[in-house]
Amino acid sequence: MLVHQRQSPLNPGRVVILGAGGFLSPVLKRTLEGSGINTLALGSKTIDLMADSAREALASELHASDVVVMTAGLTPDRGRDVGTLMANLRMGESVAWALARQTVSQLIYISSDGVYDGRTTSLLNEDSSCEPADLYCLMHIGREKILGQATKAVRIPFTIVRPCAIYGAGDTHNSYGPNRFARTATESGKITLFGNGEEKRHHVFVGDVAEVIRLCIVHGSTGVINAATGNAVSFAEAAGLIARAAGPGVAIECLPRATAVTHRHFDLSALAQAFPDFRAMPLEKGLAQMTQAMTQTITMPQGELCPR
Repeated sequence: MLVHQRQSPLNPGRVVILGAGGFLSPVLKRTLEGSGINTLALGSKTIDLMADSAREALASELHASDVVVMTAGLTPDRGRDVGTLMANLRMGESVAWALARQTVSQLIYISSDGVYDGRTTSLLNEDSSCEPADLYCLMHIGREKILGQATKAVRIPFTIVRPCAIYGAGDTHNSYGPNRFARTATESGKITLFGNGEEKRHHVFVGDVAEVIRLCIVHGSTGVINAATGNAVSFAEAAGLIARAAGPGVAIECLPRATAVTHRHFDLSALAQAFPDFRAMPLEKGLAQMTQAMTQTITMPQGELCPR
C-alpha cells in the first residue's frame, strides 16, 4: 500500500532518472516534462553505475530537493546468470552509497512483478509472498532490500513500483508477449506462440507505468504499488488483437510447449485506492497503437490460425 505525503499534487524541483537508455525512461521523461517537471536523465555513458567511480559521480550530481527514479539495470536479454545478477546488485550498491553522501527528497525504484511467487493461484497484491523464480527476479528483491535499508538509514522516502509486463513501441527487450508479437507481425507477418498461448497475464502500457510513477512523485507516495492494469488475458488473445491491428496476412503459429501452463492475476484495489482518478489504457487500444507504430508495408500470404 502507498502512503501519500501530500494529498494535493506538487511538482518537485527536479526528477533524476537513472537508466536513460532503457524502454521506460524516455516515456517517463516525456510524461514528466509534459507536466512541467524539470527532468535529468542519466545513462551509462554519463554515469556507469557498475564502475568504481559511479558512487562519487552520482553523489556529486544530486541535490537535496531531487526525486530519483531508478530504472537502470541489465535486463533478461542481457543475461540471467550470476554475473548479470552481481552487476545489477553493484548498481544498487552505487546508488545506496551515493544517497548516503547526498540525501534526496524521494527515491522510487522500478522493480518487477516477477518478484512474486509464480506458483500461487490466488490474486496477487502488494503483500503477496515474494519467491522469485530466477536470478533476474532475485536481483530485484536484492535491490529493493539494499535501497530500502539505505533510504531508511538517512530517512529518504522510498517507493517501490512493481510493473507487470510492459508493452509499447520502443521496447528494447523483445520479450515473449505483445512486444515480440507486434515486432514479428510487422516485420515478418508472423506471430509465434508457445503451445496455444493459454497463459493469462496482465499487460500494462508503458505510458500508464510512467503515469503511475508521476503520481507517486507529485504525491510524495511511499510504500509498494503494483502497476498492473485491466484483466489478465491469454497470450493467444493478445496475439489475435495484434494480428488484427497489423492487417491481413499475419499468421499465428504454435510451437510445442516446453513448460506447464501458469496464470497470473492481480488484485488492483491498492492502485485504485491510491489513485482513484487514474484510468489505464484499454488493452485493445494500446496494442493497436503499439502495432500501428511498428507497422511496415508488408505483403504476406494468409496463414492458418492456431487453435485457441
